[in-house]
Amino acid sequence: MGHKATYQQTFRRLIRPRGAILILAFLAGLALHSSVLAAQSSAKTQESAIAVRYTDVRESAKITFQQDSTQTDEKYYLETMGTGVAWIDYDQDGLMDLYFVQSGPTDLYKPSHPIRSALYHNNGDGTFTDVTEKAGVGAEGHYGQGVAVSDFDNDGYPDLYVTGYGRAILYHNNGNGVFTDVTAKSGVADEGGWSTSAGWFDYDKDGWLDLVVTNYIEWSPKNNLWCGERRPGYRSYCHPGNYKGQRIKLYHNNHDGTFTDVSDASGVGKPEAKGMGVVLADFNNDGWTDIAIANDSWPNFLFINKHNGTFEDVSLVSGLAASEDGRYEAGMGIDAADVDGDGWMDVYITHLDFELNRLYRNSQDGTFTDETFRSRIGNKAVLLSGVAAKFLDYDNDGWNDILQLNGAMLDNVALYHGEVSYKEPLLMYRNLGKGEFDKVSDSLGLDFTRPIVGRGLATADYDNDGDIDIVTNNRGDFPSLLRNDGGNANNWLTVQLVGTKSNRDGIGASLKLTSEGFVQVEQAKGGMSYMSASDPRIHFGLGKRAKIASLEITWPSGQVDRLTNVLINQIITVKEGAGLIPRQFPRIPSSK
Repeated sequence: MGHKATYQQTFRRLIRPRGAILILAFLAGLALHSSVLAAQSSAKTQESAIAVRYTDVRESAKITFQQDSTQTDEKYYLETMGTGVAWIDYDQDGLMDLYFVQSGPTDLYKPSHPIRSALYHNNGDGTFTDVTEKAGVGAEGHYGQGVAVSDFDNDGYPDLYVTGYGRAILYHNNGNGVFTDVTAKSGVADEGGWSTSAGWFDYDKDGWLDLVVTNYIEWSPKNNLWCGERRPGYRSYCHPGNYKGQRIKLYHNNHDGTFTDVSDASGVGKPEAKGMGVVLADFNNDGWTDIAIANDSWPNFLFINKHNGTFEDVSLVSGLAASEDGRYEAGMGIDAADVDGDGWMDVYITHLDFELNRLYRNSQDGTFTDETFRSRIGNKAVLLSGVAAKFLDYDNDGWNDILQLNGAMLDNVALYHGEVSYKEPLLMYRNLGKGEFDKVSDSLGLDFTRPIVGRGLATADYDNDGDIDIVTNNRGDFPSLLRNDGGNANNWLTVQLVGTKSNRDGIGASLKLTSEGFVQVEQAKGGMSYMSASDPRIHFGLGKRAKIASLEITWPSGQVDRLTNVLINQIITVKEGAGLIPRQFPRIPSSK
């Protein structure tokens, strides 16, 4: 046809109609086999499930932000990416506030109205107030992409790093409701890069947070290709294979408000990348935080921390780079958690339609095993485009579930594939125990399954009632604020970390909770999801267990704090070396 391939057309050419029928039949058979096994072995687990519904309270919460898709007929690649969202308690009042990243003008899209990102203050009564102008974080004129939140200078107030096309912005929180743009001084502008996701972590354990930034491809309006069929309405966004990838950036914190680019010296910036999502966690349980990156149609990265300021690229040998059958898929969202109760971090990565979303189990020997089918996730979302993903325990039963946000890349995808829709529903996979999952989306209410063009995804207990709520940033639309109704019917504990010798956020800490013989291991991670930032507090679901025997926290500094007989159903604050300290987390009255 003489034009470059779109995502969907690439797959379409790989299978002829007869082959497509055979593949679909094969996938259907696998789905049936998986469902039979699940019904046989998990009936007892399902009986113990509690009723949870998600209610979209965005309107009653008075959130009026609307993402601008900056849509043009030229199908600029930039348009389809969407933007991220972050939970941030910027004023440290114990309530999680919201920051929505916005796009910006282009040479073809110049609206008369200003395009700004938005910061909403949590009023503690179920509503939010737009405080963007006062806070000074609107980033007007900046084509924003993602956001990362952390206290980079250890002053007790979380700061904002906003990624974007051409440059990024670092906003320092002054502690008085106002932020200052310190990008020029700090040295983390990533000039000329197309930064997507970012994450904070202390890779050298010096007590100060460093910054990883994922960059995408070498695209510009000047090299914007025509993709899709050359007839009215059929032009499409292009496949990333048409463009050279950029490189990952690692910035070392100099403890004085400035950062040094150590991308090449550390080894992280050496390979070409097409970075979309990042999660920072300890994958080999050596106490040092590693880097995992989801790349788009490119090998995923796994960099292991060598304890000397450098990282070893083990992407290929680890098994995380590709699917079980050796394919490099359209990696976008990524997260890590212990899904099978063995104390080791497993990984979930989302992909586009006609690909599978992959669950990689940590084999505890430096490698990962593709457990997508054994976990019973399989091909249940093969017609959906997985954009973002987050591990959470939505029903507080003590097992990490998988939340996946979806939305096609092509706004005209139905012209190419009638079975695929542009707007798509959220997915929830409930962990049945030991890393086996059941799709339970339809049980979570109509607001949960309402089709959206999802992009940014972040989770938090924004009303402090003990269950995990969801916010999404939707392309060209209002966001969704989904309140969890019913998850706190099971018991829970949430932990706020305050580092002293370690970084103040406690990122890199490992938490081990023992309750009536049941052991859970969580980590304070950086990054996660897709271009978004979630509640930094560590949440444990306890099911019907009513007593916590111990909570052991191993800080990045090596300090170990052990608490015993902790009361359940509360949010606690633990200070490194001091144990429990008082802090208020106001509970928002429910209006349901």
